[in-house]
Order: sequence, then C-alpha cells, then structure tokens
Amino acid sequence: MIEIVNNTKTKILKEQFIPDTVFMYIVRGEISFFDGNKSYIFRQGECGIGRKNCLAKYLISDKYEAFEPILFCFDTPFVQQFQKKYKLGQPEKYKYDDAFIRIQQTARIDDFIQSIKPYYKGVMQLEEAFEDLKYEELLILLLQNEPQLAGVFFDYAVPEKINLEAFMNRNFRFNVSVERFAYLTGRSLSAFKRDFKQIFHTTPTHWLVQQRLQEAYFLIEKKNRKPSDIYLELGFETLSHFSFAFKKKFGQTPTELIEKKGPAPAGN
Repeated sequence: MIEIVNNTKTKILKEQFIPDTVFMYIVRGEISFFDGNKSYIFRQGECGIGRKNCLAKYLISDKYEAFEPILFCFDTPFVQQFQKKYKLGQPEKYKYDDAFIRIQQTARIDDFIQSIKPYYKGVMQLEEAFEDLKYEELLILLLQNEPQLAGVFFDYAVPEKINLEAFMNRNFRFNVSVERFAYLTGRSLSAFKRDFKQIFHTTPTHWLVQQRLQEAYFLIEKKNRKPSDIYLELGFETLSHFSFAFKKKFGQTPTELIEKKGPAPAGN
C-alpha cells in the first residue's frame, strides 16, 4: 500500500516503496515525486500511475490550503483475477521504465471520479459492496484509453538481477531495509551482501551511512542547505540521529560546520 498523508500547509519529505500498481487522481493541491533518477509533479485535476516495485520520495506542496488525493491500489491477486475474467493475454512489456506514468486527462476519467463520490470514505476507501466494481470499472477505463498500460498492470515478474553498483549509487538516499535493496536488485539477501562486499569492500549498512553523511557534508558546505531540510532527504529518520552520526564521522555537528563556514553569501 502507498501511504500519502493529507497534510495542510506542511512541507515534509516522505518516502515510499510502492509494492503494487497505484492509480492517483489529485482532487486538490499538488505533489511532487522523485524516484532517484527523475522528478514528477501532479497538480489538481491530473492523474497518473505509480508503478509497483519502485522507490519514491514525495513532497506535498505548501502553496495550497489542502491536499486531497484519490488512490486506487491494484494488488496482484485482483489484477490476475481481472485478466482471467476478461480472457486477456500477456501483453507486450511497457516500453518506458519511469516510476510514474502520467495519464492523459479525459472527460471519462473525470466522470468516473465523480461517480465514486457516493461510495467514497477516504483516500483509499470505498464502501465494500462497491469496491471491486469500481476498481474493475477504472481498470477497464484505463486500458481502453491507453491499451499499452496492460504491460504495466499485467506484469507479474519480480525484479530482475541488475547492476548493483549503479542502483545503489542512485538510490542510497532511500531509507529502506537491506532486504528491500536486495529484492529490488534481483538478489537474495545473502547474494546481495556477497556482491555488495565484492564491489564496495564493506557492508551495506556501513556504506549507506557513509554515503549519506558525505552527501550531507557536501550539501551543507557547498550548497548552504540546512540540516533540518536534508536529514529526511538523505534517509535519516531523526535529526538527532543525523547530527550524532555526522559528528562521529566529521568531528563536528552539522550546526558547528555551518557556524565555522560563517553566514552564507547574499542571494543564497
């Protein structure tokens, strides 16, 4: 399940592993996503799909009074049952690897969103009696509008074995478990640790912390970023934990580094 908190006037970076394909419609507000490689922005009235087995950081814009999304999470058992019911064959693989796919706005999608209002109970909640019907209706609508999306919804493959070094250098900022990194690189946990050791000559946990701290030092010293603005961005759960680890590595806290640098140049 993808969890997007309905914040008001809040600018907090969150992150998420997306285990199932998710349809998202923005009723009010704006949200931006970053998948480690590319950024995406969805605004009021826009909709899109978050692809399963992807990592994403998201930020709810504070330019609006409220943020309200509508989410439909298509888990594998439901999609498999749908494919079997309508006797749909295995489609071609979707040709793009973006974590988020923008869906073309149509009157039919807008009408569908209006149609669920009598049964709508929350971000991912419909009245139980109508839930499967509305999920099925939406999936039919999406596939009729953009048939190539069948390659997204009906892809049941687990992540293939990929270049571990490139993946980790792109995604070390995500605060997910080593087990999750192993899965996303197409490896068992033991194979992941073995391959990681051969490439980086250390353990995943130690390497992740060091990479995040090096990035933090660069952002504070060279980019004049505030510690409170970057610790979540870099995968640390709390500001105190970040400061403790930073001091242990560099002999000074992030705040002491800022004070040592002096005031930032005008215009930064």
